[in-house]
Amino acid sequence: MKNVLRIALVMGLALIAYLLLWPVPISPASWTPPPAPELTGPYATNDRLQGTQRLDTGSGFAPEDVALDGQGRIYGGLEDGHIVRLEPDGTRAMVFANTHGRPLGLIFDRARNLIVADAIKGLLSINPEGDVSTLTTGIEGAPLHCANDLDVAADGTIYFTDASKFPLTQFKADILEHQPNGRLLAYDPQAKTTHVVLSNLHFANGVAVSPDQNFLLVVDTGEYRVNRLWLKGPKQGQAEVFIENLPGFPDGILSNGKDKFWLALVTPRDAMLDRMLPHPFLRKIIMRLPDFLQPAPKRYSFVLGLDMNGHVVDNLQDGSKDCYAEIANVVEHNGVLYFGSIGESAIGRHPLPK
Repeated sequence: MKNVLRIALVMGLALIAYLLLWPVPISPASWTPPPAPELTGPYATNDRLQGTQRLDTGSGFAPEDVALDGQGRIYGGLEDGHIVRLEPDGTRAMVFANTHGRPLGLIFDRARNLIVADAIKGLLSINPEGDVSTLTTGIEGAPLHCANDLDVAADGTIYFTDASKFPLTQFKADILEHQPNGRLLAYDPQAKTTHVVLSNLHFANGVAVSPDQNFLLVVDTGEYRVNRLWLKGPKQGQAEVFIENLPGFPDGILSNGKDKFWLALVTPRDAMLDRMLPHPFLRKIIMRLPDFLQPAPKRYSFVLGLDMNGHVVDNLQDGSKDCYAEIANVVEHNGVLYFGSIGESAIGRHPLPK
């Protein structure tokens, strides 16, 4: 019995030493987030996304973003590097291209090329025949770490985010570190050059240029907010908060081309994570835990519509057990919303709520 107790004591001390001292790849910064807003008022719980249709993508998983071409065909980028194309009615999924990376953000340019922010391969262009070419893999000799989302301005400039210093497979490390590792970049397709537009973002995510081209929005996921950067006018070059203290982790954002931005909240706020954010040492301990014990996305559908001033004008949710969950991007097309997800094997489709 004494030997058993001795072994248990040694093992317990070893576990404590591991949790307290084992090296981790993060240097956490202290941040005290504002209290998460209640799901009342503009964020009131509802079931407006119940019945979201799932469009089969074949055997792939996690169609993170969605794009539609001029013929209404539907595209999604999968975890295995394939980009699939569905017919306008959502049937006949086929492989359109393979980036051999991890395609995240998708958007068509005016020349009908599908521009892709690939977390592994960088910024790509795919012509209508499915041929993949590389636009940029870095800036000033430094590689991109995690190209995430993008939008194309009317002048052809491609604005895209480099989310983190960590690869996509370690996105939790960025959230737990809470350092300003992300940045917004711009690629000039004529000069074939890339430059930094905005830095010091906490897991830089979705990008959306306003319909009038006066400003763009960039999602600051780790700070639960969306920033606005003015592209024209008296505030040109200035950044400001567009909406903050969101009730979930903001992911993709896109203009409907008229009067609204659709913002995906990939998962609600995590109360335990919020409590840990002021305490860097605790987050190092969490980083040492097995993945299944770390904070993880919850299955919940959450989409917001924002007006041009950052006010919530639409609130779409579904908390049912069979909800189309972990919505990462939203595209409005001909009275229908299309959803990308990091937790589904299908593209979501739902009639635009009245």
